[in-house]
Amino acid sequence: MTNYNTAPVETQLVIDGDWVPSSGGERYELYNPARPSELVGTAAAATPDDVDAAVRSAHAAFPAWAALSYHERGAYLQKINEAVVADEGELQDRTKLFTREHGKILKEAGLELTRLGLRFDLVAGYADRLAADEELAGPPFDTIITRQPRGVAVLVVPWNWPLSILGAKLPQALMAGNTVVVKPSSHAALAPMITLRKMAEILPPGVMNVVTGPASRIGDPLLTHPLVRKINFTGGIETGKHVMRVAADNLAHITLELGGNDAAIVLEDAKLDDEAFMRMYIGTFMSSGQICMAAKRFYVHESRFDEVVDGFSAFTSRQVIGDGTQPEVTMGPVNNVEQFDIVTGLIDEAKAAGADVRELGSVHDGSDFEAGYFIKPTLVIDPEPVLRIVTDEQFGPAVPIMKFSDDADAIAQANAFDYGLCSSVWSEDRDRAVVIARQLEAGYTYLNAHGPTAQDSRGPFGGFKQSGFGRNLGYEGVLEFQEYHSISSVPGWLLDQ
Repeated sequence: MTNYNTAPVETQLVIDGDWVPSSGGERYELYNPARPSELVGTAAAATPDDVDAAVRSAHAAFPAWAALSYHERGAYLQKINEAVVADEGELQDRTKLFTREHGKILKEAGLELTRLGLRFDLVAGYADRLAADEELAGPPFDTIITRQPRGVAVLVVPWNWPLSILGAKLPQALMAGNTVVVKPSSHAALAPMITLRKMAEILPPGVMNVVTGPASRIGDPLLTHPLVRKINFTGGIETGKHVMRVAADNLAHITLELGGNDAAIVLEDAKLDDEAFMRMYIGTFMSSGQICMAAKRFYVHESRFDEVVDGFSAFTSRQVIGDGTQPEVTMGPVNNVEQFDIVTGLIDEAKAAGADVRELGSVHDGSDFEAGYFIKPTLVIDPEPVLRIVTDEQFGPAVPIMKFSDDADAIAQANAFDYGLCSSVWSEDRDRAVVIARQLEAGYTYLNAHGPTAQDSRGPFGGFKQSGFGRNLGYEGVLEFQEYHSISSVPGWLLDQ
């Protein structure tokens, strides 16, 4: 077992540019999922009064922030990009803290912390494009089509990739001219809050406020506040439906990025070498499979089925499961006991149904493994399609691998469920892969890869069907935080002829 002498970390709230405790003085504890008895730190538990103060601070800061040009706001975003990684030693400490409170391995925690700033820089680069109005010369009228920010935006992020997901919406909201209140997940609040404080210090007071605490206490007061004009939520489907219901009273505009049960289609002409199996593994099991865009169902042409099962099994068997701070470890625990119970329940059901269940990889430390929320990466071979390992989003390190006979069969099976976030097609035939991709009911389709390491941050990201609506990331993600505004006059007066 690994011993730590790290003192517990304490974080506060960010309201109107200040680092403040909860008005009720309450805090809650976060423990290491690799070692659940180990206290990592405590976070401030905000009250409804704190929510009101945060929203009012954002509302007060909105006129001045919205009045800035896109280039002026972009300059702030570029400063944030520099600030979050400026101190290498501090960044390493924050990365280790993130791993200890979350469970993901150090490499993945570092990727998330560094990629966050790069997304601010990318969005800052849209300034010229955003500043260009569309002009329509008459007759019948001269018209300028422009856009303006909505106002106070609430950004709700989940625990699995909190900063990476925030990087798909926070820079867009700020660049669009909105002020924000961020609500991180209670399961991952320490390193994210320290990172967000660094950002808030760059911005004018009130432009970015952050509240932490249980959603049961502050969720609805935040979502229903009369000064909130935009809600961008990433999380589960049932919670997303609740967001829709409570946002209706104020007609707040909403973007929902919800669950996924992504299908990966492996055609008979796919290249299946060790590199391909590495990409399959990363696309499925990165962050212990706790990624909305992870591959969660594999459909393999029957002629290549055994080859995929054997190759995927061999690559997965080489993985080391344990405490993510250890350099030898390639997969950490799941983040919390609730998710642990969900995933192990799906695996147990598949076993009880007689499915071929392969729990793979080696354990780094047996005592840690028994005490923590660890699950070995698990392949379920050709299960009955009615089992929950197929029909439900696992959101953990378990994936079914099934057969198909032809392209139409693969497409039908991939589209058979109410999810529609991501998908992938594996083939050496570019044209055929694109033809199939165009028929998949998903907001994003990867070719010969899957998941975060294959994601182009310039493209819009979001889902179909129960996976939500609206888009994050890219230029289109900025437009989600704006409303169109048309200005017109009689022809020949407004626009130069």
